[in-house]
Amino acid sequence: MSYHPSHSIRSFEGHRPELGTAVFIDPSAVVIGDVVIGEHSSIWPNTTVRGDMHRIRIGARSSIQDNSILHITHAGPFNPDGYPLTIGDDVTVAHSVTLHGCTIGNRVLIGMGCIVMDGAVIEDEVVLGANSLVPPGKRLESGKLYVGSPAKAVRDLTPKELEYFTYSANNYAKLKDRHIAELSE
Repeated sequence: MSYHPSHSIRSFEGHRPELGTAVFIDPSAVVIGDVVIGEHSSIWPNTTVRGDMHRIRIGARSSIQDNSILHITHAGPFNPDGYPLTIGDDVTVAHSVTLHGCTIGNRVLIGMGCIVMDGAVIEDEVVLGANSLVPPGKRLESGKLYVGSPAKAVRDLTPKELEYFTYSANNYAKLKDRHIAELSE
């Protein structure tokens, strides 16, 4: 079962968002253009996913929470290839996060209020602490906690923290199912 009201999904210049099985898009969110969202993922209130000038790909069981903005950098004279936005599987993006033309690996937690800029890469199994800034082109290595502006590695993740990625992803997958059931009545 999925829930995605038609007014939340908008085509742009021949590109219509593609949604996997059991995707939840809150009625106040908007998803525009060349966007693919994997199965059991969720887009929460007042979030914008705007693939109007390049592509956005969101993997399976990923959660994009309230007031987040997902956008890209178009191809042009200053950047011939542009920067698409790619988010892997089992990613939790907390509230009020801006992801712009970057690559996010699998099993990543991005804390509230973070900004990840053009060309930045966050490898698999990374925690980015709240209000951190990842500058353009920076790479965050797997297995570490990063905090600050600009983000810096502060320590390796513990085995318990590494287990949290799939717990968080599954928790939001279950929660979105409860929202789908409530809104579908």
